[in-house]
Amino acid sequence: MRYSTVGLIGKPSHKATQASIETLVNELKSRDCNVIAETRIAQTLNDNIRAASMSEIGEQADLAIVVGGDGNMLGAARVLAQHEIDVVGVNRGNLGFLTDINPEDIASQLNNIFNNKVFREKRFILEAQVFSGEKLQRSHSAINEVVLHHSKVAHMMEFELYVGSDFVFSQRSDGLIIATPTGSTAYSLSGGGPILVPHLDALTLVPMFPHTLSSRPVVIDANSEITLKISKQNTDNVQISCDSHVVISVEPGDYVKIRKNKNHLSLVHPPDYNYFNVLRTKLNWGSKLY
Repeated sequence: MRYSTVGLIGKPSHKATQASIETLVNELKSRDCNVIAETRIAQTLNDNIRAASMSEIGEQADLAIVVGGDGNMLGAARVLAQHEIDVVGVNRGNLGFLTDINPEDIASQLNNIFNNKVFREKRFILEAQVFSGEKLQRSHSAINEVVLHHSKVAHMMEFELYVGSDFVFSQRSDGLIIATPTGSTAYSLSGGGPILVPHLDALTLVPMFPHTLSSRPVVIDANSEITLKISKQNTDNVQISCDSHVVISVEPGDYVKIRKNKNHLSLVHPPDYNYFNVLRTKLNWGSKLY
């Protein structure tokens, strides 16, 4: 696949990120690519690189390269997923589940990318909508997870959970994590949820400190519509957070609908990408015995 215009995105004022961005500019120009950079990054470059917003990169570029950690990738991905663009990550963070190109391998991996020697996959994302009565108050998308939680630490709430038209349970707990396969190795994993391999069309529902020993994570069809009805008995407002970034206030008596977003994140990986190898490396699992 030919990438004629490439957009660069990264964390500004970060020395290691800056070094990788400059390497990318040189490598991409040597391949006669039209290079554009997210506005904050463009301001730090000496080259005559055109500045663009994240959305403009999604509209105008064929490939976006995100330099940083998974947090940087998630922030960019929520915008880029609205456009027909491939996305690849250079890891300048810690774990790097989504940013899997080593900074030392930029030149060789760009060769693979431009020679179409890559592993491509699409990751679905979620849409969370908050309703008061029948009126939509606010909505936002999430790559990893949507979390219902209290605005106060260690504070319980009451809510009902429905999958489609089926009532599942009412619960008193600190909240609920609704995670995609992409997010199953993030907050959901810390909460005791299962790991879902990326190609599964499934969601995991992970209760947060439920007030019952029988409550366990549940895996459901990702095409289900989830409804959370917030009890009017709650004395305080609760919140919905998307990827631990966007926070939406939810009042007692409101309800939240969570379903698949119509957009997808199109990820590009190195040709030797293997999900189980990623898990082994990032989570320090044991290697082969022999």
